[in-house]
Amino acid sequence: MSEKKFTTTSNIEIKEVYTEPSEMNELPGEFPFTRGIQKDMYRGRPWTMRQYAGFSTAEESNKRYHYLLGQGTMGLSVAFDLPTQIGYDSDHELSEGEVGKVGVAIDSLKDIEILFDGIELKNITTSMTINATAPILLAMYIALAKKQGADLKQISGTIQNDILKEYAARGTYIYPPEASMRLITDVFEYCSKEVPKWNTISISGYHIREAGSTAVQELAFTLANGKTYLKAALQKGLDINVFAKRLSFFFNCHNNFFEEIAKFRAARRMWAHITKDLGATDAGAQKLRFHTQTGGSTLTAQQPMNNIVRVTNQALAAVLGGTQSLHTNGYDEAISLPTEAAAKIALRTQQIIAFESGATDTVDPLAGSYFIEALTDEIEKAAQVYIDKIDIMGGSVKAIEQDYIQQEIARSAYEYQTEIESGERILVGVNKFTEAEAPAINVFRVDDSIRKMQSEKISSLKNSRDNNAVNNCLQKLDNAAKGTANLMPFILDAVENYATLGEISDTLRHVFGEY
Repeated sequence: MSEKKFTTTSNIEIKEVYTEPSEMNELPGEFPFTRGIQKDMYRGRPWTMRQYAGFSTAEESNKRYHYLLGQGTMGLSVAFDLPTQIGYDSDHELSEGEVGKVGVAIDSLKDIEILFDGIELKNITTSMTINATAPILLAMYIALAKKQGADLKQISGTIQNDILKEYAARGTYIYPPEASMRLITDVFEYCSKEVPKWNTISISGYHIREAGSTAVQELAFTLANGKTYLKAALQKGLDINVFAKRLSFFFNCHNNFFEEIAKFRAARRMWAHITKDLGATDAGAQKLRFHTQTGGSTLTAQQPMNNIVRVTNQALAAVLGGTQSLHTNGYDEAISLPTEAAAKIALRTQQIIAFESGATDTVDPLAGSYFIEALTDEIEKAAQVYIDKIDIMGGSVKAIEQDYIQQEIARSAYEYQTEIESGERILVGVNKFTEAEAPAINVFRVDDSIRKMQSEKISSLKNSRDNNAVNNCLQKLDNAAKGTANLMPFILDAVENYATLGEISDTLRHVFGEY
């Protein structure tokens, strides 16, 4: 009988015991930041507890935001429905059956005004998970901040704005890669002048992992995409010491506790070297700041209460790995959008780790562990192999166009599924310790009548706004898109005159085409 081989989910072999420490003379807050980006980490202040929420209408989501803020959440994170993500208004025929389902429906500035009713944007940070239509949603947020009288130089938050992972793993893109890259760098340039505290992109490994990649692939493909964005901004003549400070990352955290911690430590070290090699000399431009969400695809519909334990395990790994903000999933998310009860226990999980576990008392508590240090090195080495390969291909855009990244993710997803089905990998309640059980939890449902309500709002908006002004703004945007001007000011004008998300997206479709 051959000896059982122990490996991480990325197939890195785990030795029975680790004896040799690697060189451990690094300090937190110092290059290459393996041990954390701040000298005192959570002793200074805890990570931001940012619960992702958004469903149905702006009115309904606004109630959930007030509930979460009342429960002690420190930042908002907005989920948008599918039509909003791909640039269709709620009354568009392609929106049928999807309005308000996986997030909130936003058709115009009116909806954003309702979404944040009673919430001062200057007092919170908001993260918006939006990509193809990111410039439009950002413009709506800026327009509302202006109406509230906030100082744009002070408002802060993040838009995901990461289109490369959409082509590679998720699919909510609209325009061809080149036009999409232009919109992204337009946002970089505009915000560096007008909204300097805004994080202009959240380079996302989350969806790469959810699509089935390993931890090593998630790290490699995310950093390769980050490198591509850096180069695109440099080509536009932007200063890396300015714009790189506003890039943030969004990682997943799955079940393999030590592999995830090592992945986060390796990510910081690798990014520090990538930015430095591209000319960043300011420490702020070399630091990898990231948000973590626990792994949606690790949750099971069978025995859903087990997910509370999975989420706790993943949240603790993210904290020990040095995350800047964290979203913990609801235990019922394999079945539906989270109920209020599930959202509350998810937030309490973070609060218990922060205030009861002692995990925040010292910086990078696992540093110097023979195992953690060796695993950090191994993950870095394995991820570097992928990055070198993508560099040879000419960067992420080329690797995506050649279907390389997509194929690698698909292969890993297939291998993982095969291991579950063969029982080689154990999933508690799914292929071991199973039981016949009646689903005993409340399920959250979004009503289809929302589309009708949103459509009525759009029609009354079009009757009450100045349609000549709207057409004028859209014409100017069309002309600008044909040239090389930064499109953000034109999008902002259109939004402030209550042009809809669909009208603005269609104007750009007219010039750029669809991919």
